Amino acid sequence: MTEHDPLLKYREQHKHRLNYMPWLYWRLKDKHLTWARAWQAEYQAYLQDMEDIEIGENCFISPLAHIFAERGRKIKIGHHCFIAADCVLHGALTLGDEVAINHHCTLDGGRVGIQIGSQTRIAAYSHLYAFNHGMKMEHSIYQQAVTSKGITIGRDVWIGADVGIVDGVHIGDYAVIGMNSMVTKHVPDYAMVAGNPAQVIGDRRHKK
Repeated sequence: MTEHDPLLKYREQHKHRLNYMPWLYWRLKDKHLTWARAWQAEYQAYLQDMEDIEIGENCFISPLAHIFAERGRKIKIGHHCFIAADCVLHGALTLGDEVAINHHCTLDGGRVGIQIGSQTRIAAYSHLYAFNHGMKMEHSIYQQAVTSKGITIGRDVWIGADVGIVDGVHIGDYAVIGMNSMVTKHVPDYAMVAGNPAQVIGDRRHKK
């Protein structure tokens, strides 16, 4: 594309849109695919050079996301995943295939890590922390020992916007977590939960 190409002036805005709405990446017209694929290939190569990260095929990772995977806290991303702008991801993390992490999510794997099954969708502003501080009165909070049990999320789970998930939680396959919920205990397969703390309010198998 030359500097006189009329599409050039729209490219930065198009990139900005993709950063926050990555699902549009797979709907791009042919005239945009060439630069978009090259843009992603270059950025993903940079990430894999800088961090301990493994990225599957046909993924979109926003350059506006903040991704950290030092040795011992590897991040593995499956095929056809997307990570939107302003996310903060700190390994250890493992994402299956077709996982979607929308903008402004925070996932910190702590020592044990976060496992996310294939086809799971995490809506904007959700936060998952796979570690915790001690709270004994003998020491200030910041001086307490940090523990980590890990978080496991099954396949085809829908996590609504602004959801919190604490360390040690297992969310079963096909579950749905309602917006603004705080998940503090295990969620069964197919369960629909909501609230703070989140409670079972239904079964996905009964929804039409």
